[in-house]
Amino acid sequence: MELFLKSAIYILFVILATSLVLADHHQIETSMWGFTPSRNLVSDETNLPTEWDPDTGKNIKWVTQLGSQTYAGPIIHGGKVFVGTNNQTIYNPKLTGDRGVIAAFNESDGQFLWQSTHTKLTAGRVNDWPQQGICSTPYIEGDRLYYISNRCQVVCVDTEGFLDGENDGPYTEEAETSKIDGDIIWVYDMMEELDVFPHNLATCSPVGAGALLFVETSNGVDEGHIHIPSPLAPSFIALKKETGELVWEDASPGQNILHGQWANPAYAVINQQPQVVFPGGDGVIYALEPETGELIWKFDCNPKGSVWELGGRGTRNSIISTPVIHNNQVFIAVGQDPEHGEGVGHLWAIDATQKGDVTESAGVWHFGNKDYNRTMSTVAIQNGLLFTADLSGFVYCLNADTGQHYWTYDTFAAIWASTFVADGKVYIGDEDGDLAVLEASNEKKLLYEVNMGSAIYTTPVAKSGVLYIVSRNKLFAIENQ
Repeated sequence: MELFLKSAIYILFVILATSLVLADHHQIETSMWGFTPSRNLVSDETNLPTEWDPDTGKNIKWVTQLGSQTYAGPIIHGGKVFVGTNNQTIYNPKLTGDRGVIAAFNESDGQFLWQSTHTKLTAGRVNDWPQQGICSTPYIEGDRLYYISNRCQVVCVDTEGFLDGENDGPYTEEAETSKIDGDIIWVYDMMEELDVFPHNLATCSPVGAGALLFVETSNGVDEGHIHIPSPLAPSFIALKKETGELVWEDASPGQNILHGQWANPAYAVINQQPQVVFPGGDGVIYALEPETGELIWKFDCNPKGSVWELGGRGTRNSIISTPVIHNNQVFIAVGQDPEHGEGVGHLWAIDATQKGDVTESAGVWHFGNKDYNRTMSTVAIQNGLLFTADLSGFVYCLNADTGQHYWTYDTFAAIWASTFVADGKVYIGDEDGDLAVLEASNEKKLLYEVNMGSAIYTTPVAKSGVLYIVSRNKLFAIENQ
C-alpha cells in the first residue's frame, strides 16, 4: 500500500509539473501584424476613443517622433511599442546616415528605449530603396522579436535590447554596443544564403507556428523590370525560430514573378490540417504544409485571360495584401506597386479545404471588376461583415459569407493601410493623413474624421483601451480621458 501511495503521489507530481509547464507555454505572449497567425484585423478591445485632436491634445495620451518614412507597426508587446521606420530621427548620434530602424518605445509614456539598425545595401534602389527604413512589422513571441531588415535578412533580436545589460547571443555584435542598441540573437541573410534578389525592398512581416518561422523572401525582377535575376531562388521559406536554421524552401512562382513579392504569409489549422498560406509574386496564392513545404492547394487570384504588361498597364495583378483565414476560407485581394496607379482589382473568398490547383472550383465568391480597384489592403471580418479598402481610396462593407456589397465610403485619398475593426468601429487612415472612424455595421455611418498631420501608411492597433496610430513621422497613443 505504501509503495502504491508513493507511486500515486509521484504520478500526480509529474502530471502537475507537466500541467504547469504547458500552462506556462500557452501563456507566452505573441504579437504580430494581424494580431493572430490567421491575420484577421479585428480586436476585442473596448472603450476605444471615437474622437481626438492632435492639435488641441484632446484624448492624446502621448506622441513621439519617428523617422521621416514609417511603414511598419505599431506592435504592442511586453510593455513596449515597436515600430519600423528610417533613421531621419537619430536616436543614437553614433549611428547616422540612411538606415533601416526597428525602434522600441515605452508603452506607458512613449519614451524611446532602444533600436536595431541596418545600413543600406550598396546596390541602391533596385534592392533597397533609399529612406524607406524597415517595412517589416515584427512577429514577437515571448522575448524574441523577428523581422526582415532592409538588407533582406531575417533578424531575431531580444525584446529587451541591451537595456538588461546582457548579450543573449550566440550572435556577436560587430560594433561596440550601448543600452539603446538592439541585442541580436541570430541573422539569416537571404541574399547570401539563398541568392534572393529583392526588388526595391524586402518587406515581409513573418508569422510563426510551433518551432517554425515563415517568411516571404521578396525575390523579384531586375532594375529594368524585365528579367528575374534569380528565378530558382525561393519565394517562401521556413526557419527554426530558435536558431535561424533553414528547414525548407519553395520557389513556386519561379519565372512567373511579375514584379516584386511584398506580401505576408498567414497560418491556420483548417479541418485539422495546418496550413501556411503564401501570396505568390505570380498572382497565385499557395497553401503549403508547414512542416515540409509540400503544396496543399493553390489558386490563381486573377481571372482567366488576364495579361501582365510592363508598368502595370495590363489586367493581371500581383498580391500585396495579406491573406486572412476565417471559417475555413481564405480572403485575399490583388493589387500592384502604387507607382503603377489605379486599375481593376479583385477580392476572393477561397475554400481552403480542397486540394491541388483549385482555381476553377475553390472560389466561394468574388468581388471586383468595375466595383473594386487594385489594393494593398488586408480585410477585417467580424459578425458576418467584411471590411476592406482599395488604393483608390474607397472603403467597402460586404457580407463575408456571400460577398454582397452593402456600402462604399470615399476617403478622397489613396489608401495604403488596412481597415481595423474594434469596439463597434472601423478605423482607416489615408495618404492625406486623415483617419476616418466608421460604424462597423451594414449601414454606412461616418462617426468621426481627423487629420493626423502627415500621411498614414500603417494600420491602427489597440491595447488596454489605448488606440495606437502611426503617421508618416509620428507615433500617437490615444485614449478616452
